[in-house]
Amino acid sequence: MKYADAGVSIAVADEAKQRIRHHASRTFTSGVLSGIGNFGALFALDHKKWKEPVLVSSADGVGTKLKVAMAMHVHSTVGGDLVNHCINDILVQGAEPLFFLDYLAMGKLEPAVVEQLVEGMSRSCRKAGCALIGGETAEMPGFYPPGEYDLAGFIVGIVERKKLLTGKNVQAGDTLIALPSSGLHTNGYSLARKLIFEVAKLKPDTYVAEVGNKIGAELLKPHLCYAPALKTVLAKGWVSALAHITGGGIPGNLPRVLPSGIKAEIDLASWPVPAIFKYLAKLGSIDTDELLQSFNMGVGMILVVPPKFVKFVEADLKKRREKFFLIGRVDRGESGKPRVSFSASLNL
Repeated sequence: MKYADAGVSIAVADEAKQRIRHHASRTFTSGVLSGIGNFGALFALDHKKWKEPVLVSSADGVGTKLKVAMAMHVHSTVGGDLVNHCINDILVQGAEPLFFLDYLAMGKLEPAVVEQLVEGMSRSCRKAGCALIGGETAEMPGFYPPGEYDLAGFIVGIVERKKLLTGKNVQAGDTLIALPSSGLHTNGYSLARKLIFEVAKLKPDTYVAEVGNKIGAELLKPHLCYAPALKTVLAKGWVSALAHITGGGIPGNLPRVLPSGIKAEIDLASWPVPAIFKYLAKLGSIDTDELLQSFNMGVGMILVVPPKFVKFVEADLKKRREKFFLIGRVDRGESGKPRVSFSASLNL
């Protein structure tokens, strides 16, 4: 017998790797010391630029948003989502990305699908100045059904120790500024898919008037990368903390950057809720608490800003034509009480 008899094609794998090399090589920065294909990827730090560097790493996936991509046969968007999600995760500690690696597993390798995924990753990496320097592409017959795959990403970034954001500088009186999301980003898709494809029994190409879009296209809207919007804000040291609003929503993510004895007070009426969330809330008769824990509800990143810097942050965001919303403030908290409290009602 040959390996191909077990469902693994070395020739197809080689073709896929050639396509990967083309897109990955376009992201290489001056720190990259090796091409795609070595056992380990090499990256050298610029010691002239960094005085006391701290490396920041993260790993994540795209979740069941992949199911939507597979159903629509559109794969480059989730490749980009993966990179942007990982960049945002290290951004909250003040880090800029250095390099990125991916893990892709399929039941049967499809070079065209692999290329779409890697092209999306490459595009997002290039925009962020991040090198796509390696990864793993696995063909696993019998493990994944035909046409399905899994995708994960691993990122390493860097920040000067004195500019590292840990949340320890957050104080009562700080202002909370939100940057909007484009939609679900990469979280809440298991619930969203159940409501849309099982309860409402829609097809990906069904146009939904309440959303103003075909539902599949709406669900594939990209996970935004906030690094460009916050470049100056971080460089100037105008924020006490950042919170990337992913799985768990605002209640599950904002407390991660708040020190002990501090709570956040948020006005739910202070930002417009995107139509997709209103539609999902109506489909599932979902209450506010569940919505806030399952979805980002239109908030992708929250900035915790000392009062003396608020006007500078606002001016810089306006200069960059970035939308933002003043959604609340930080106050002293009590032991045993919720770390985040909400007032008013969501704009549903």
